[in-house]
Amino acid sequence: MADHQEASVTLPSDPASVSAARNFVIDVLAEWGLPCDAEAADTVRLIVSELATNAVQHTFGQSPTFTVDVRLERDEHLRIGVTDSHPRFPKRLPAAVQQDNGRGMVIIRWLTAECGGRVLVRPTREGGKTVLIEMPWTVPAQPVVAGGPQEP
Repeated sequence: MADHQEASVTLPSDPASVSAARNFVIDVLAEWGLPCDAEAADTVRLIVSELATNAVQHTFGQSPTFTVDVRLERDEHLRIGVTDSHPRFPKRLPAAVQQDNGRGMVIIRWLTAECGGRVLVRPTREGGKTVLIEMPWTVPAQPVVAGGPQEP
């Protein structure tokens, strides 16, 4: 495999784009060997849903689109970034804050940390930001099919 693989999609900043972003990433990762029913795929689905939802809800109409970038480096590190053109960075809420929404980054940080990864927020040259998750790439071993080809 190459040193890295990457894929990208730009979507309108609309609630319907959240599922499109999630499906795009899961389809790309399936092409790269991550089964759709793997636990890691479920984790990525939730992370991408939260990232895309944040890009739609918290840009207050100031970002007409958002871009989802997926990159796999040396079959070791997965990076998923969501970029929008709104300049405000996500706010970290105190753990004691009780509210019905605003927990997306808490969920993203927790899930990413559970996978041994990290979350970064970087400004773009155009004045927006990219929220980026980096985590180890762990593709489960493919099951051996009975009656299939055998190695000598």
